[in-house]
Amino acid sequence: MTRMVNCVLLKKEAPGLDKAPYGGELGKRIFENVSKEAWQMWVRHQVMLLNEYRLTPVEPAHRKRLEYEMEKFLFGEGSEKPKEFVAPK
Repeated sequence: MTRMVNCVLLKKEAPGLDKAPYGGELGKRIFENVSKEAWQMWVRHQVMLLNEYRLTPVEPAHRKRLEYEMEKFLFGEGSEKPKEFVAPK
């Protein structure tokens, strides 16, 4: 049976993640409050951030920036796209 969550991003009940996608308290919070669909939305946004800002997850400062943007995207006011970003056609 599919585990359901009240997704904070989609503002509705939706299928939840199978496991915590991130470590620590943030990962637990994501697992309990974010749906699979919302997580995939974040993953797509994260890829755009990685590419546009030339971030690499192995750099501690870059990881911290991505974590900050993830919290904003999922639980806050949202994560903005870079001003220079042009969506592919």
